[in-house]
Amino acid sequence: MKRLAWLVALLLLAGCAADPKPPPPIGGKDALPGPVPSGLSLRPTPSGAVAAPAVLLPLTDGSVLNVADLWAQRPVVLVFFSSWCTQCAARQDALSELARGYADRVLFVGVAAEDKDTDLQDYLRAHRVDYPVAVDRTRAVWESYAVREPPAIALVAPGGALLRGFTGGLDAPALDARLRELILA
Repeated sequence: MKRLAWLVALLLLAGCAADPKPPPPIGGKDALPGPVPSGLSLRPTPSGAVAAPAVLLPLTDGSVLNVADLWAQRPVVLVFFSSWCTQCAARQDALSELARGYADRVLFVGVAAEDKDTDLQDYLRAHRVDYPVAVDRTRAVWESYAVREPPAIALVAPGGALLRGFTGGLDAPALDARLRELILA
């Protein structure tokens, strides 16, 4: 009986002593896409389009991503949001689904500001955000894209031309229509 009690106590202590490694934050470098699919057909970039600001994006896991590397091969949708923004939350589930539908053809990147890390992670988990998310603590990225408040969306063509910005954001059906009109052939 003593052996059984000793064994149970040892197993309980071993279980308590094990400090499981927490999962990586949602929206980090693990959310980056794979290679661009072969045969991706894109519309030509309109002549005279201005260059999108090439900024460094600090992702949720602490890694830093050069946004120009992203649009070198594929269109990019920048989604500016905050976890406390009710309009952002109302649209996010459909935007997450749209991003999954475009998979590796169009890269969605979230740019969050004015958020606590725990609130942001709760938001990303609740809305099943699978794409990379930058944390813009100083609002420098927001300011470079002239975003004053969430939501907002910017469409960037391959090569870095800023095709269109949408103050107030877009719902998923409107964004899907714009992607088909402006980017995908």
